[in-house]
Amino acid sequence: MANYIYTIWRRKTATAQIKLFEGAGKNTINGKDAKEYITRNDLFDVLYSGLKLCGVKDSFYFDVKVEGSGISSQIQAIRLGLSRALSEKDEKFKKSLKDAWFLTRDARKVERKKPWLHKARKASQWSKR
Repeated sequence: MANYIYTIWRRKTATAQIKLFEGAGKNTINGKDAKEYITRNDLFDVLYSGLKLCGVKDSFYFDVKVEGSGISSQIQAIRLGLSRALSEKDEKFKKSLKDAWFLTRDARKVERKKPWLHKARKASQWSKR
């Protein structure tokens, strides 16, 4: 088996375990080809944006296990993991990835529902009389 870089990254409740290999190969997500797993076209741009920015889209391939949350958050977690793996592989990629905010984790999560409220912040309408 070839050498690879292993990273784990998260977005909302999605967790992505990424193995980044050097060379030509098949990009797989949860055992499926990336084209089969992703059904929305706009998410392909998000997935490959870090590799395209560094100009190494055809030089690397990846194998990913991802779970939790929705498809969009899963793809964003994969993008962050791929970007971190690229910056770990070669320091010259780090500056351009950092300038594009691909190395920063988006920590926003859904706010929990509080007792006596309808949602996280929505309360019953208050009546003066």
